[in-house]
Amino acid sequence: MKKIEHIGIAVKDLEVSNLLFEKLFGVSAYKQEEVASEGVRTSFFRNGPNKIELLEAINPESTIAKFIEKKGEGIHHIAFDVEDIFSEIERLKKEGFVVLNETPKKGADNKLVAFLHPKTTNGVLIELCQEII
Repeated sequence: MKKIEHIGIAVKDLEVSNLLFEKLFGVSAYKQEEVASEGVRTSFFRNGPNKIELLEAINPESTIAKFIEKKGEGIHHIAFDVEDIFSEIERLKKEGFVVLNETPKKGADNKLVAFLHPKTTNGVLIELCQEII
């Protein structure tokens, strides 16, 4: 893993949260997109070298909707940038981590993504991200 790619925050209302983070960082979101396969709308903010992803459910059955229903708004995941997502998945499986999707899928911000089950990472959902070239 090369670095923290971003921190994902589950929000109830993306527009309200965008305004809050615009005030916090003093800049607008640099990217907004819908990831229909995950049932979310996202906004990305940069703060120095760091990125924050806000995630709003657009589908009541989505992971984000269920997360907010159970835990409320807040940090949903920490994403790490990886050089080769396929070899990283294999390495982590050999180390005993449970990978939620062994075949990476297209995520937001032009990334291939895979997730590690929080039960194997001290309760933190970990996302692996690789830039799609």
